Amino acid sequence: MTFCLGMRLKDGLIGIADTRITMGQECITARKVSIYQKDRYSFFLMTSGLRAVRDKALTYFDEYLSEHESEMDRLFKVVNAFGAQVRRVAKEDKEALADEGLRFNIYSLIGGQLDHDSEHKLYLLYPQGNWVEVGEGTPYHIIGESGYGKPILDRTLKFSDSMKFGFKVGCLAFDSTRISAADVDFPLDIVLYLKDTYQIIEHRYEKADLLEMSTWWQERLRQSISELPAAWVEGAFSKLSPAMTDVRVLPAIYTAGHHE
Repeated sequence: MTFCLGMRLKDGLIGIADTRITMGQECITARKVSIYQKDRYSFFLMTSGLRAVRDKALTYFDEYLSEHESEMDRLFKVVNAFGAQVRRVAKEDKEALADEGLRFNIYSLIGGQLDHDSEHKLYLLYPQGNWVEVGEGTPYHIIGESGYGKPILDRTLKFSDSMKFGFKVGCLAFDSTRISAADVDFPLDIVLYLKDTYQIIEHRYEKADLLEMSTWWQERLRQSISELPAAWVEGAFSKLSPAMTDVRVLPAIYTAGHHE
Protein backbone atom coordinates (compact mmCIF):
# COMPACT_ATOMS: atom_id res chain seq x y z
CA MET A 1 0.00 0.00 0.00
CA THR A 2 0.97 3.65 -0.25
CA PHE A 3 0.40 6.93 1.52
CA CYS A 4 0.55 9.94 -0.80
CA LEU A 5 -1.08 13.18 0.33
CA GLY A 6 -1.51 16.33 -1.73
CA MET A 7 -2.74 19.59 -0.17
CA ARG A 8 -3.76 22.78 -1.95
CA LEU A 9 -3.75 25.80 0.37
CA LYS A 10 -4.12 29.50 -0.35
CA ASP A 11 -0.36 30.07 -0.30
CA GLY A 12 0.81 26.95 -2.10
CA LEU A 13 0.96 23.18 -2.38
CA ILE A 14 2.26 20.42 -0.12
CA GLY A 15 2.99 16.85 -1.16
CA ILE A 16 3.80 14.06 1.29
CA ALA A 17 4.72 10.54 0.18
CA ASP A 18 6.00 7.48 2.01
CA THR A 19 8.63 5.31 0.30
CA ARG A 20 7.75 1.74 1.27
CA ILE A 21 7.11 -0.66 -1.60
CA THR A 22 5.73 -4.13 -0.82
CA MET A 23 6.41 -6.86 -3.37
CA GLY A 24 5.20 -10.26 -2.19
CA GLN A 25 7.16 -10.99 0.98
CA GLU A 26 9.72 -8.25 0.34
CA CYS A 27 9.73 -4.57 1.26
CA ILE A 28 11.95 -2.02 -0.47
CA THR A 29 12.38 1.75 -0.34
CA ALA A 30 11.63 3.75 -3.49
CA ARG A 31 10.51 7.28 -4.36
CA LYS A 32 6.84 7.78 -5.22
CA VAL A 33 7.10 11.44 -6.22
CA SER A 34 8.61 12.87 -9.41
CA ILE A 35 9.42 16.55 -9.91
CA TYR A 36 9.53 18.54 -13.15
CA GLN A 37 10.59 22.17 -13.16
CA LYS A 38 12.32 24.94 -15.08
CA ASP A 39 11.54 28.62 -15.71
CA ARG A 40 7.80 29.22 -15.11
CA TYR A 41 7.18 25.50 -15.29
CA SER A 42 6.91 23.51 -12.08
CA PHE A 43 4.90 20.46 -11.05
CA PHE A 44 5.13 17.24 -9.06
CA LEU A 45 3.52 13.87 -9.69
CA MET A 46 2.79 11.20 -7.06
CA THR A 47 1.35 7.74 -7.67
CA SER A 48 -0.11 4.77 -5.82
CA GLY A 49 -0.76 1.28 -7.12
CA LEU A 50 1.34 -1.34 -8.90
CA ARG A 51 4.93 -0.15 -9.21
CA ALA A 52 5.38 -1.74 -12.64
CA VAL A 53 2.40 0.18 -14.02
CA ARG A 54 3.68 3.42 -12.50
CA ASP A 55 7.18 3.02 -13.92
CA LYS A 56 5.94 2.20 -17.41
CA ALA A 57 3.47 5.09 -17.49
CA LEU A 58 6.16 7.52 -16.27
CA THR A 59 8.62 6.28 -18.90
CA TYR A 60 6.07 6.91 -21.66
CA PHE A 61 5.21 10.28 -20.09
CA ASP A 62 8.84 11.43 -19.94
CA GLU A 63 9.24 10.56 -23.60
CA TYR A 64 6.06 12.46 -24.49
CA LEU A 65 7.21 15.54 -22.55
CA SER A 66 10.57 15.57 -24.31
CA GLU A 67 8.73 15.83 -27.63
CA HIS A 68 5.84 18.14 -26.62
CA GLU A 69 7.20 20.22 -23.75
CA SER A 70 6.55 23.51 -25.57
CA GLU A 71 2.82 22.70 -25.58
CA MET A 72 2.64 22.32 -21.81
CA ASP A 73 1.61 25.82 -20.65
CA ARG A 74 -1.29 24.81 -18.36
CA LEU A 75 -1.23 22.11 -15.71
CA PHE A 76 -4.42 20.45 -16.95
CA LYS A 77 -2.60 19.73 -20.23
CA VAL A 78 0.09 17.90 -18.26
CA VAL A 79 -2.61 15.89 -16.48
CA ASN A 80 -4.25 15.03 -19.80
CA ALA A 81 -0.88 13.94 -21.20
CA PHE A 82 -0.14 11.66 -18.28
CA GLY A 83 -3.70 10.30 -18.36
CA ALA A 84 -3.17 9.36 -22.01
CA GLN A 85 -0.07 7.37 -21.06
CA VAL A 86 -1.96 5.63 -18.25
CA ARG A 87 -4.63 4.57 -20.75
CA ARG A 88 -1.90 3.39 -23.12
CA VAL A 89 -0.42 1.16 -20.42
CA ALA A 90 -3.91 -0.11 -19.56
CA LYS A 91 -4.43 -1.23 -23.15
CA GLU A 92 -1.09 -3.03 -23.11
CA ASP A 93 -1.12 -4.62 -19.65
CA LYS A 94 -4.54 -4.53 -17.99
CA GLU A 95 -5.76 -7.85 -19.38
CA ALA A 96 -2.54 -9.68 -18.54
CA LEU A 97 -2.60 -8.28 -15.01
CA ALA A 98 -6.22 -9.36 -14.54
CA ASP A 99 -5.30 -12.89 -15.64
CA GLU A 100 -2.89 -12.99 -12.68
CA GLY A 101 -5.45 -11.60 -10.25
CA LEU A 102 -3.93 -8.09 -10.18
CA ARG A 103 -5.89 -4.85 -10.51
CA PHE A 104 -4.87 -1.98 -12.75
CA ASN A 105 -5.01 0.46 -9.86
CA ILE A 106 -2.72 3.42 -10.53
CA TYR A 107 -3.95 6.68 -8.98
CA SER A 108 -2.03 9.93 -9.32
CA LEU A 109 -1.82 13.36 -7.71
CA ILE A 110 -0.38 16.10 -9.91
CA GLY A 111 0.19 19.56 -8.49
CA GLY A 112 2.00 22.70 -9.57
CA GLN A 113 1.80 25.81 -11.72
CA LEU A 114 2.74 26.43 -15.35
CA ASP A 115 3.22 29.63 -17.30
CA HIS A 116 -0.44 30.24 -18.24
CA ASP A 117 -1.97 29.03 -14.96
CA SER A 118 -3.41 31.93 -12.97
CA GLU A 119 -2.80 30.05 -9.73
CA HIS A 120 -1.38 26.81 -8.35
CA LYS A 121 -3.46 23.69 -9.06
CA LEU A 122 -3.82 20.12 -7.75
CA TYR A 123 -5.47 17.25 -9.66
CA LEU A 124 -6.44 13.67 -8.85
CA LEU A 125 -6.07 11.32 -11.83
CA TYR A 126 -7.99 8.02 -11.87
CA PRO A 127 -6.83 4.70 -13.41
CA GLN A 128 -9.20 5.32 -16.34
CA GLY A 129 -7.28 8.49 -17.24
CA ASN A 130 -9.99 10.96 -16.20
CA TRP A 131 -9.41 13.55 -13.48
CA VAL A 132 -10.90 15.96 -10.95
CA GLU A 133 -9.44 19.19 -9.60
CA VAL A 134 -8.91 19.41 -5.84
CA GLY A 135 -10.79 22.52 -4.72
CA GLU A 136 -11.10 24.79 -1.71
CA GLY A 137 -13.96 22.90 -0.05
CA THR A 138 -11.85 19.82 0.66
CA PRO A 139 -8.30 21.08 0.01
CA TYR A 140 -6.53 17.72 0.04
CA HIS A 141 -6.61 14.20 -1.30
CA ILE A 142 -4.93 10.96 -0.23
CA ILE A 143 -4.16 8.12 -2.60
CA GLY A 144 -3.32 4.71 -1.20
CA GLU A 145 -4.06 4.07 2.47
CA SER A 146 -6.48 6.89 3.26
CA GLY A 147 -8.58 5.69 6.20
CA TYR A 148 -6.21 6.41 9.08
CA GLY A 149 -5.05 9.91 8.15
CA LYS A 150 -8.31 11.27 6.80
CA PRO A 151 -10.04 12.05 10.15
CA ILE A 152 -7.45 14.57 11.35
CA LEU A 153 -7.42 16.29 7.95
CA ASP A 154 -11.22 16.51 7.84
CA ARG A 155 -11.36 17.91 11.38
CA THR A 156 -8.61 20.51 11.09
CA LEU A 157 -7.46 21.45 7.57
CA LYS A 158 -8.86 24.51 5.80
CA PHE A 159 -7.88 26.10 2.49
CA SER A 160 -7.07 29.35 4.32
CA ASP A 161 -4.55 27.67 6.65
CA SER A 162 -0.87 28.52 6.43
CA MET A 163 1.48 26.09 4.74
CA LYS A 164 3.24 25.42 8.05
CA PHE A 165 -0.06 24.49 9.68
CA GLY A 166 -0.99 22.26 6.74
CA PHE A 167 2.44 20.66 6.85
CA LYS A 168 1.99 19.76 10.53
CA VAL A 169 -1.45 18.28 9.91
CA GLY A 170 -0.15 16.31 6.92
CA CYS A 171 2.72 14.81 8.91
CA LEU A 172 0.32 13.83 11.68
CA ALA A 173 -1.92 12.17 9.08
CA PHE A 174 1.09 10.20 7.87
CA ASP A 175 2.04 9.31 11.45
CA SER A 176 -1.46 7.96 12.16
CA THR A 177 -1.28 5.88 8.98
CA ARG A 178 2.21 4.58 9.70
CA ILE A 179 1.18 3.42 13.18
CA SER A 180 -1.83 1.46 11.88
CA ALA A 181 -0.77 0.29 8.40
CA ALA A 182 2.23 -2.05 8.26
CA ASP A 183 2.95 -1.31 4.60
CA VAL A 184 3.37 2.48 5.04
CA ASP A 185 6.65 3.70 6.49
CA PHE A 186 9.67 5.99 6.42
CA PRO A 187 11.62 7.54 4.78
CA LEU A 188 9.10 10.30 4.10
CA ASP A 189 9.45 12.57 1.06
CA ILE A 190 8.11 16.13 1.23
CA VAL A 191 7.57 18.63 -1.58
CA LEU A 192 6.65 22.28 -0.99
CA TYR A 193 5.49 24.77 -3.60
CA LEU A 194 4.95 28.44 -2.76
CA LYS A 195 2.50 29.97 -5.24
CA ASP A 196 3.86 31.96 -8.19
CA THR A 197 7.49 30.97 -7.49
CA TYR A 198 7.78 28.14 -10.06
CA GLN A 199 10.15 26.36 -7.70
CA ILE A 200 9.50 23.12 -5.79
CA ILE A 201 11.47 22.39 -2.63
CA GLU A 202 12.22 18.78 -1.64
CA HIS A 203 13.06 17.30 1.74
CA ARG A 204 13.34 13.78 3.13
CA TYR A 205 12.61 12.77 6.73
CA GLU A 206 13.88 9.62 8.42
CA LYS A 207 12.05 8.09 11.38
CA ALA A 208 14.43 9.66 13.91
CA ASP A 209 13.70 13.13 12.51
CA LEU A 210 10.00 12.94 13.44
CA LEU A 211 10.24 10.77 16.55
CA GLU A 212 9.86 13.73 18.93
CA MET A 213 6.75 14.91 17.08
CA SER A 214 5.21 11.43 17.06
CA THR A 215 5.88 10.86 20.77
CA TRP A 216 4.55 14.30 21.73
CA TRP A 217 1.37 13.74 19.72
CA GLN A 218 0.70 10.32 21.25
CA GLU A 219 1.18 11.62 24.80
CA ARG A 220 -0.98 14.67 24.10
CA LEU A 221 -3.80 12.48 22.75
CA ARG A 222 -3.84 10.38 25.93
CA GLN A 223 -3.68 13.50 28.10
CA SER A 224 -6.52 15.12 26.16
CA ILE A 225 -8.73 12.06 26.65
CA SER A 226 -8.05 12.16 30.39
CA GLU A 227 -8.96 15.87 30.48
CA LEU A 228 -12.08 15.49 28.32
CA PRO A 229 -15.22 16.88 30.06
CA ALA A 230 -16.86 13.76 31.49
CA ALA A 231 -20.32 14.70 32.74
CA TRP A 232 -21.86 12.89 29.75
CA VAL A 233 -19.98 9.70 30.68
CA GLU A 234 -21.97 9.41 33.90
CA GLY A 235 -25.15 8.89 31.90
CA ALA A 236 -23.98 5.35 31.18
CA PHE A 237 -21.72 4.57 34.15
CA SER A 238 -24.25 5.75 36.75
CA LYS A 239 -26.25 2.61 35.89
CA LEU A 240 -23.51 0.39 37.28
CA SER A 241 -24.21 -0.78 40.81
CA PRO A 242 -21.44 -0.17 43.39
CA ALA A 243 -20.70 -3.91 43.44
CA MET A 244 -20.19 -3.98 39.66
CA THR A 245 -17.42 -1.38 39.88
CA ASP A 246 -15.40 -3.58 42.25
CA VAL A 247 -12.30 -4.77 40.41
CA ARG A 248 -12.78 -8.23 41.97
CA VAL A 249 -16.23 -8.57 40.43
CA LEU A 250 -15.65 -7.15 36.93
CA PRO A 251 -13.50 -10.06 35.64
CA ALA A 252 -16.22 -12.51 36.63
CA ILE A 253 -18.88 -10.45 34.82
CA TYR A 254 -16.67 -10.21 31.72
CA THR A 255 -16.01 -13.96 31.73
CA ALA A 256 -19.67 -14.81 32.17
CA GLY A 257 -20.60 -12.56 29.28
CA HIS A 258 -18.04 -14.24 27.04
CA HIS A 259 -19.50 -17.69 27.67
CA GLU A 260 -23.08 -16.75 26.91
